[in-house]
Amino acid sequence: MTQNDLVTQDLVLAGWSIVLALVQLGLAGIGKRMQEPRLWGAGPRDDVMSYSGRTARLIRAQSNLMETLPMFLGAVAIAHLAGRNGSLSVLGAELYLAGRVIYVPLYWFGVPYVRTLVWLVATLGLCLVLTDCLS
Repeated sequence: MTQNDLVTQDLVLAGWSIVLALVQLGLAGIGKRMQEPRLWGAGPRDDVMSYSGRTARLIRAQSNLMETLPMFLGAVAIAHLAGRNGSLSVLGAELYLAGRVIYVPLYWFGVPYVRTLVWLVATLGLCLVLTDCLS
């Protein structure tokens, strides 16, 4: 068995989900720096900052991703380690990542309803990976 045999499509998609998390972290950080007083980030940050507009939405989108990403990564890891990573987990991983990528601009631009539907697609993807784990 080669190293390439160990790298499955669902693991690659999990890796790209981590890249998405880093991108969202960066976008939210840039937005924060633009609304903070000069050199505020270099200090102890004892005061609570209040962010508004698109920056606040980027922060909430990032927070939302961080709520489900550990579960998604865990489900992919369990499916992979148990040898239960079949077509259902790959489809689930694809839906999760695609949904999470589409979710960011929808949240950033404040698009209601469609954003919720896209979140549901991503969550369905997570559930499909989990289903492959438990079947």
